Amino acid sequence: MATLLYRLGRSSLRRRRLVVALWLVVLVGLGLTAALFRGTTSSDFTMRGTESQEAIDLLAREFPAASGATGTIAVKAPEAGQLGTPEGQAVIGELVREAGELPGVVGAVDPVQSRAITPDGRYALIQVQFAGGADEVTEEQRDAYAEVGARAESQGWQVAPGGEVLNAEPEVGSTEALGVLVALIVLVVTFGSLVAAGMTMLNALIGVGVGMAGLFALSGVVDLTSTAPILALMLGLAVGIDYSLFISSRYRQNLLAGLPAEEAVGRAVGTAGSAVVFAGATVVIALAGLSVVNIPFLTVMGLAAAGTVTVAVLVAITLQPALLGFAGRRVLPRKLRAAVPAGGEVPAGGEVPAGGDAAGGGVEDRAGFGFRWAGWVTRFRIPVILAGLIGLGLLALPTTEMRLALPDPSTAPVGTAARTSSDLISEGFGPGFNGRLAVVVSGDSPQQTQAALPRVAQDIQAVDGVLAVAPPQVSPDGRTALLGVIPTAGPTDEATETAVHDIRRAVDGIDGVDVLLTGVTAIGIDVSEKLADALPVYLLLVVGLSVLLLMLVFRSILVPVKAALGFLLTVAATFGITVAVFQQGKLADLVGLDTPGPLISFLPILLIGILFGLAMDYEVFLVSRMREDFVHGDTAAQATINGMGHGARVVTAAALIMMSVFGGFVFLDDPVIKSIGFALAIGVAIDAFVVRMTIVPAVMSLLGDTAWWLPRWLRRALPNVDIEGEGLRAHLDGQQRPTRS
Repeated sequence: MATLLYRLGRSSLRRRRLVVALWLVVLVGLGLTAALFRGTTSSDFTMRGTESQEAIDLLAREFPAASGATGTIAVKAPEAGQLGTPEGQAVIGELVREAGELPGVVGAVDPVQSRAITPDGRYALIQVQFAGGADEVTEEQRDAYAEVGARAESQGWQVAPGGEVLNAEPEVGSTEALGVLVALIVLVVTFGSLVAAGMTMLNALIGVGVGMAGLFALSGVVDLTSTAPILALMLGLAVGIDYSLFISSRYRQNLLAGLPAEEAVGRAVGTAGSAVVFAGATVVIALAGLSVVNIPFLTVMGLAAAGTVTVAVLVAITLQPALLGFAGRRVLPRKLRAAVPAGGEVPAGGEVPAGGDAAGGGVEDRAGFGFRWAGWVTRFRIPVILAGLIGLGLLALPTTEMRLALPDPSTAPVGTAARTSSDLISEGFGPGFNGRLAVVVSGDSPQQTQAALPRVAQDIQAVDGVLAVAPPQVSPDGRTALLGVIPTAGPTDEATETAVHDIRRAVDGIDGVDVLLTGVTAIGIDVSEKLADALPVYLLLVVGLSVLLLMLVFRSILVPVKAALGFLLTVAATFGITVAVFQQGKLADLVGLDTPGPLISFLPILLIGILFGLAMDYEVFLVSRMREDFVHGDTAAQATINGMGHGARVVTAAALIMMSVFGGFVFLDDPVIKSIGFALAIGVAIDAFVVRMTIVPAVMSLLGDTAWWLPRWLRRALPNVDIEGEGLRAHLDGQQRPTRS
């Protein structure tokens, strides 16, 4: 693979104008396609095979008028008792008429008829039924619904439209640009050259543009969840900058080693590019592997992100060499350019200035921080390993209390329409009215359904955690009925989850009818439980995959096992910190979180997939250099120090860049995106700085030569991936250097 990439890099530089032109054509073409055929995103997190989804499907067939999205308009009078006066009833009547005449609305229910008025006569709830589902409601219909009650508010009334119909797509704003700006600063500091930093960033942005344009171009024929494009953007930016950084760094090192520009690019793509391809393939496999859990919206999210990562890899190994050809020696700091003539070769008898490294340019300074840190870690390896394990173990403790749920309005940002309505409902009626459930009763005949309704209502009312059961709504043919159930607790409360299971047990087995429980709250509980069940399977898949892939790369048994255990430490500690902040509310103000609550149900499984790929990035970039030096004659201890010394600066820069990009999404108001960005930033920090740059070298020095042991039969059976470019060097040198078997 290294030889193939070497040739690709040289070819891309020689034909750099054509390569750049082709990528720009792809970018513009996909951009135009996206503009013309872009579809809408969905907030639909339902899944087939759950009782809540079966109930929704049944309603769509048998009772279409009750299967659409619902809205709840919370109303608060200026004074208690005012709803019972003629003036108050007139205001409510006008609100009901206004809501009922909205585009896309089937009807609105007067709170007097539904008895949705508090005893003090100050609060009321108007139920609004839409014709289509929440994802079928247009922006115009949503905006019109959100503006209901303007006249009443001018008279001192508080009117707060809410409900699932207000679920909107999260918006990407200027805060993400802050993360990109920080990443650019890191690149400038790392390279010491504005040209190198700007070119690396430009390369990554073009890749992100192509990936996102392609994703939106497909959105007209593929159902995308609202978080899928954000996740794809997040990952595409992070890995795009990092992959370009690795190749640029090796190119600069090759230039200062005296290689012509074309040869420097070829070797950079052949060596660092091999690691980029492997790392990118690992991320893609992990994300695409989300499809094995058979959860549609998670599959779409994983494939969308995998697509942008694939584009990032392709851009790094083709467009990056072309841009390097245009930049020439300007990718070097000014003080080092004199050592390399315009053609890229060092003058005869010339010397390269010392003091640089793989990223900064120049000969590696063995007194640099990377070498000194590696020496200290390997010297005190036992205390370092123990401190790392104990520290990460303590950080992981909150994981035992992790709760999962889909987002609900009570945790939405303060000031949003959904949060205002939720708070007003809780204030007047209690939190249970925000988590209403729906029970579908369906029989073969109207007589069977009518006969079963009293028992169903009675059995549900007897369940602990149920506040009230509303009178049934019956379909025109009389065979299907819908009962509203009000729990005592909020939608994400543990008591509500218990009540959902108790209700299902209570109505199970009623003769002559099918009784199914649904509603937004029940859907969230069903989805969370299915995701929790899939988590161990996916984790086992990812860990097994990491061992196999790294066994191919490093031709060792202990190194892959060590890498997998380090990944588990990263995941556990990341979960613990995320639970402490977003669920328990510790230091929540620092991330701008208004209200703590359960983690979004797909965060753990998504985090495992993404962090797995990123963790393998750092493992490959650090340990591949250790193996490279070991097979060329260094002792295991010296190879460990060399690997850390050569890779520490680049890996540090790469980790800081990823943390900056992911951290930029923490400043979004949407709590789902905020939690994903936070967890990824923390996970990268732990994996890069604690696991890969501290625990890994300590363990490698402890294992010594046995770290690279592989049974003879397995050595013969495994294909040689040659990610370090040994075959490429032998090909270029014309002879095989002595190596250890």
